[in-house]
Amino acid sequence: MPEKLYFESPAGRIYYDVAGYVRLAWAPGRLSQAIIEAFYEQALALLLSTGSRRILSEHGQRAPLPAAAQQWITADWIPRAMTRAGVRHCAIVEGANPLHRLSTQSVVSMAPAGFVFRRFDTLPEAKDWLASVD
Repeated sequence: MPEKLYFESPAGRIYYDVAGYVRLAWAPGRLSQAIIEAFYEQALALLLSTGSRRILSEHGQRAPLPAAAQQWITADWIPRAMTRAGVRHCAIVEGANPLHRLSTQSVVSMAPAGFVFRRFDTLPEAKDWLASVD
């Protein structure tokens, strides 16, 4: 089995892929700050328990993240993921909603130095890129 379901919530599903990365498969719909934070905390727990240092975030039909969530991700979660788990690479499979793409750009532009994002239109492209980085 190439990947194993680790966690599921209204935010979506988190998988561990045997290729050595954590995949966040986001659900559609607006989410509260608490649900978003809990989802990311579960992702960090999986990164720590597996030693993975790469993330694939599959946005699909995810609603744009509220500004407060964007701020928390860039100022709190990403620095902790970098420090505690050594995470450095995140492949993003873009969502269809143009407003979602803007909120993603906001997170990408505000992220700490040393955290590398690449944005893709398809899952295979994102997986190929992750396979090429350590």
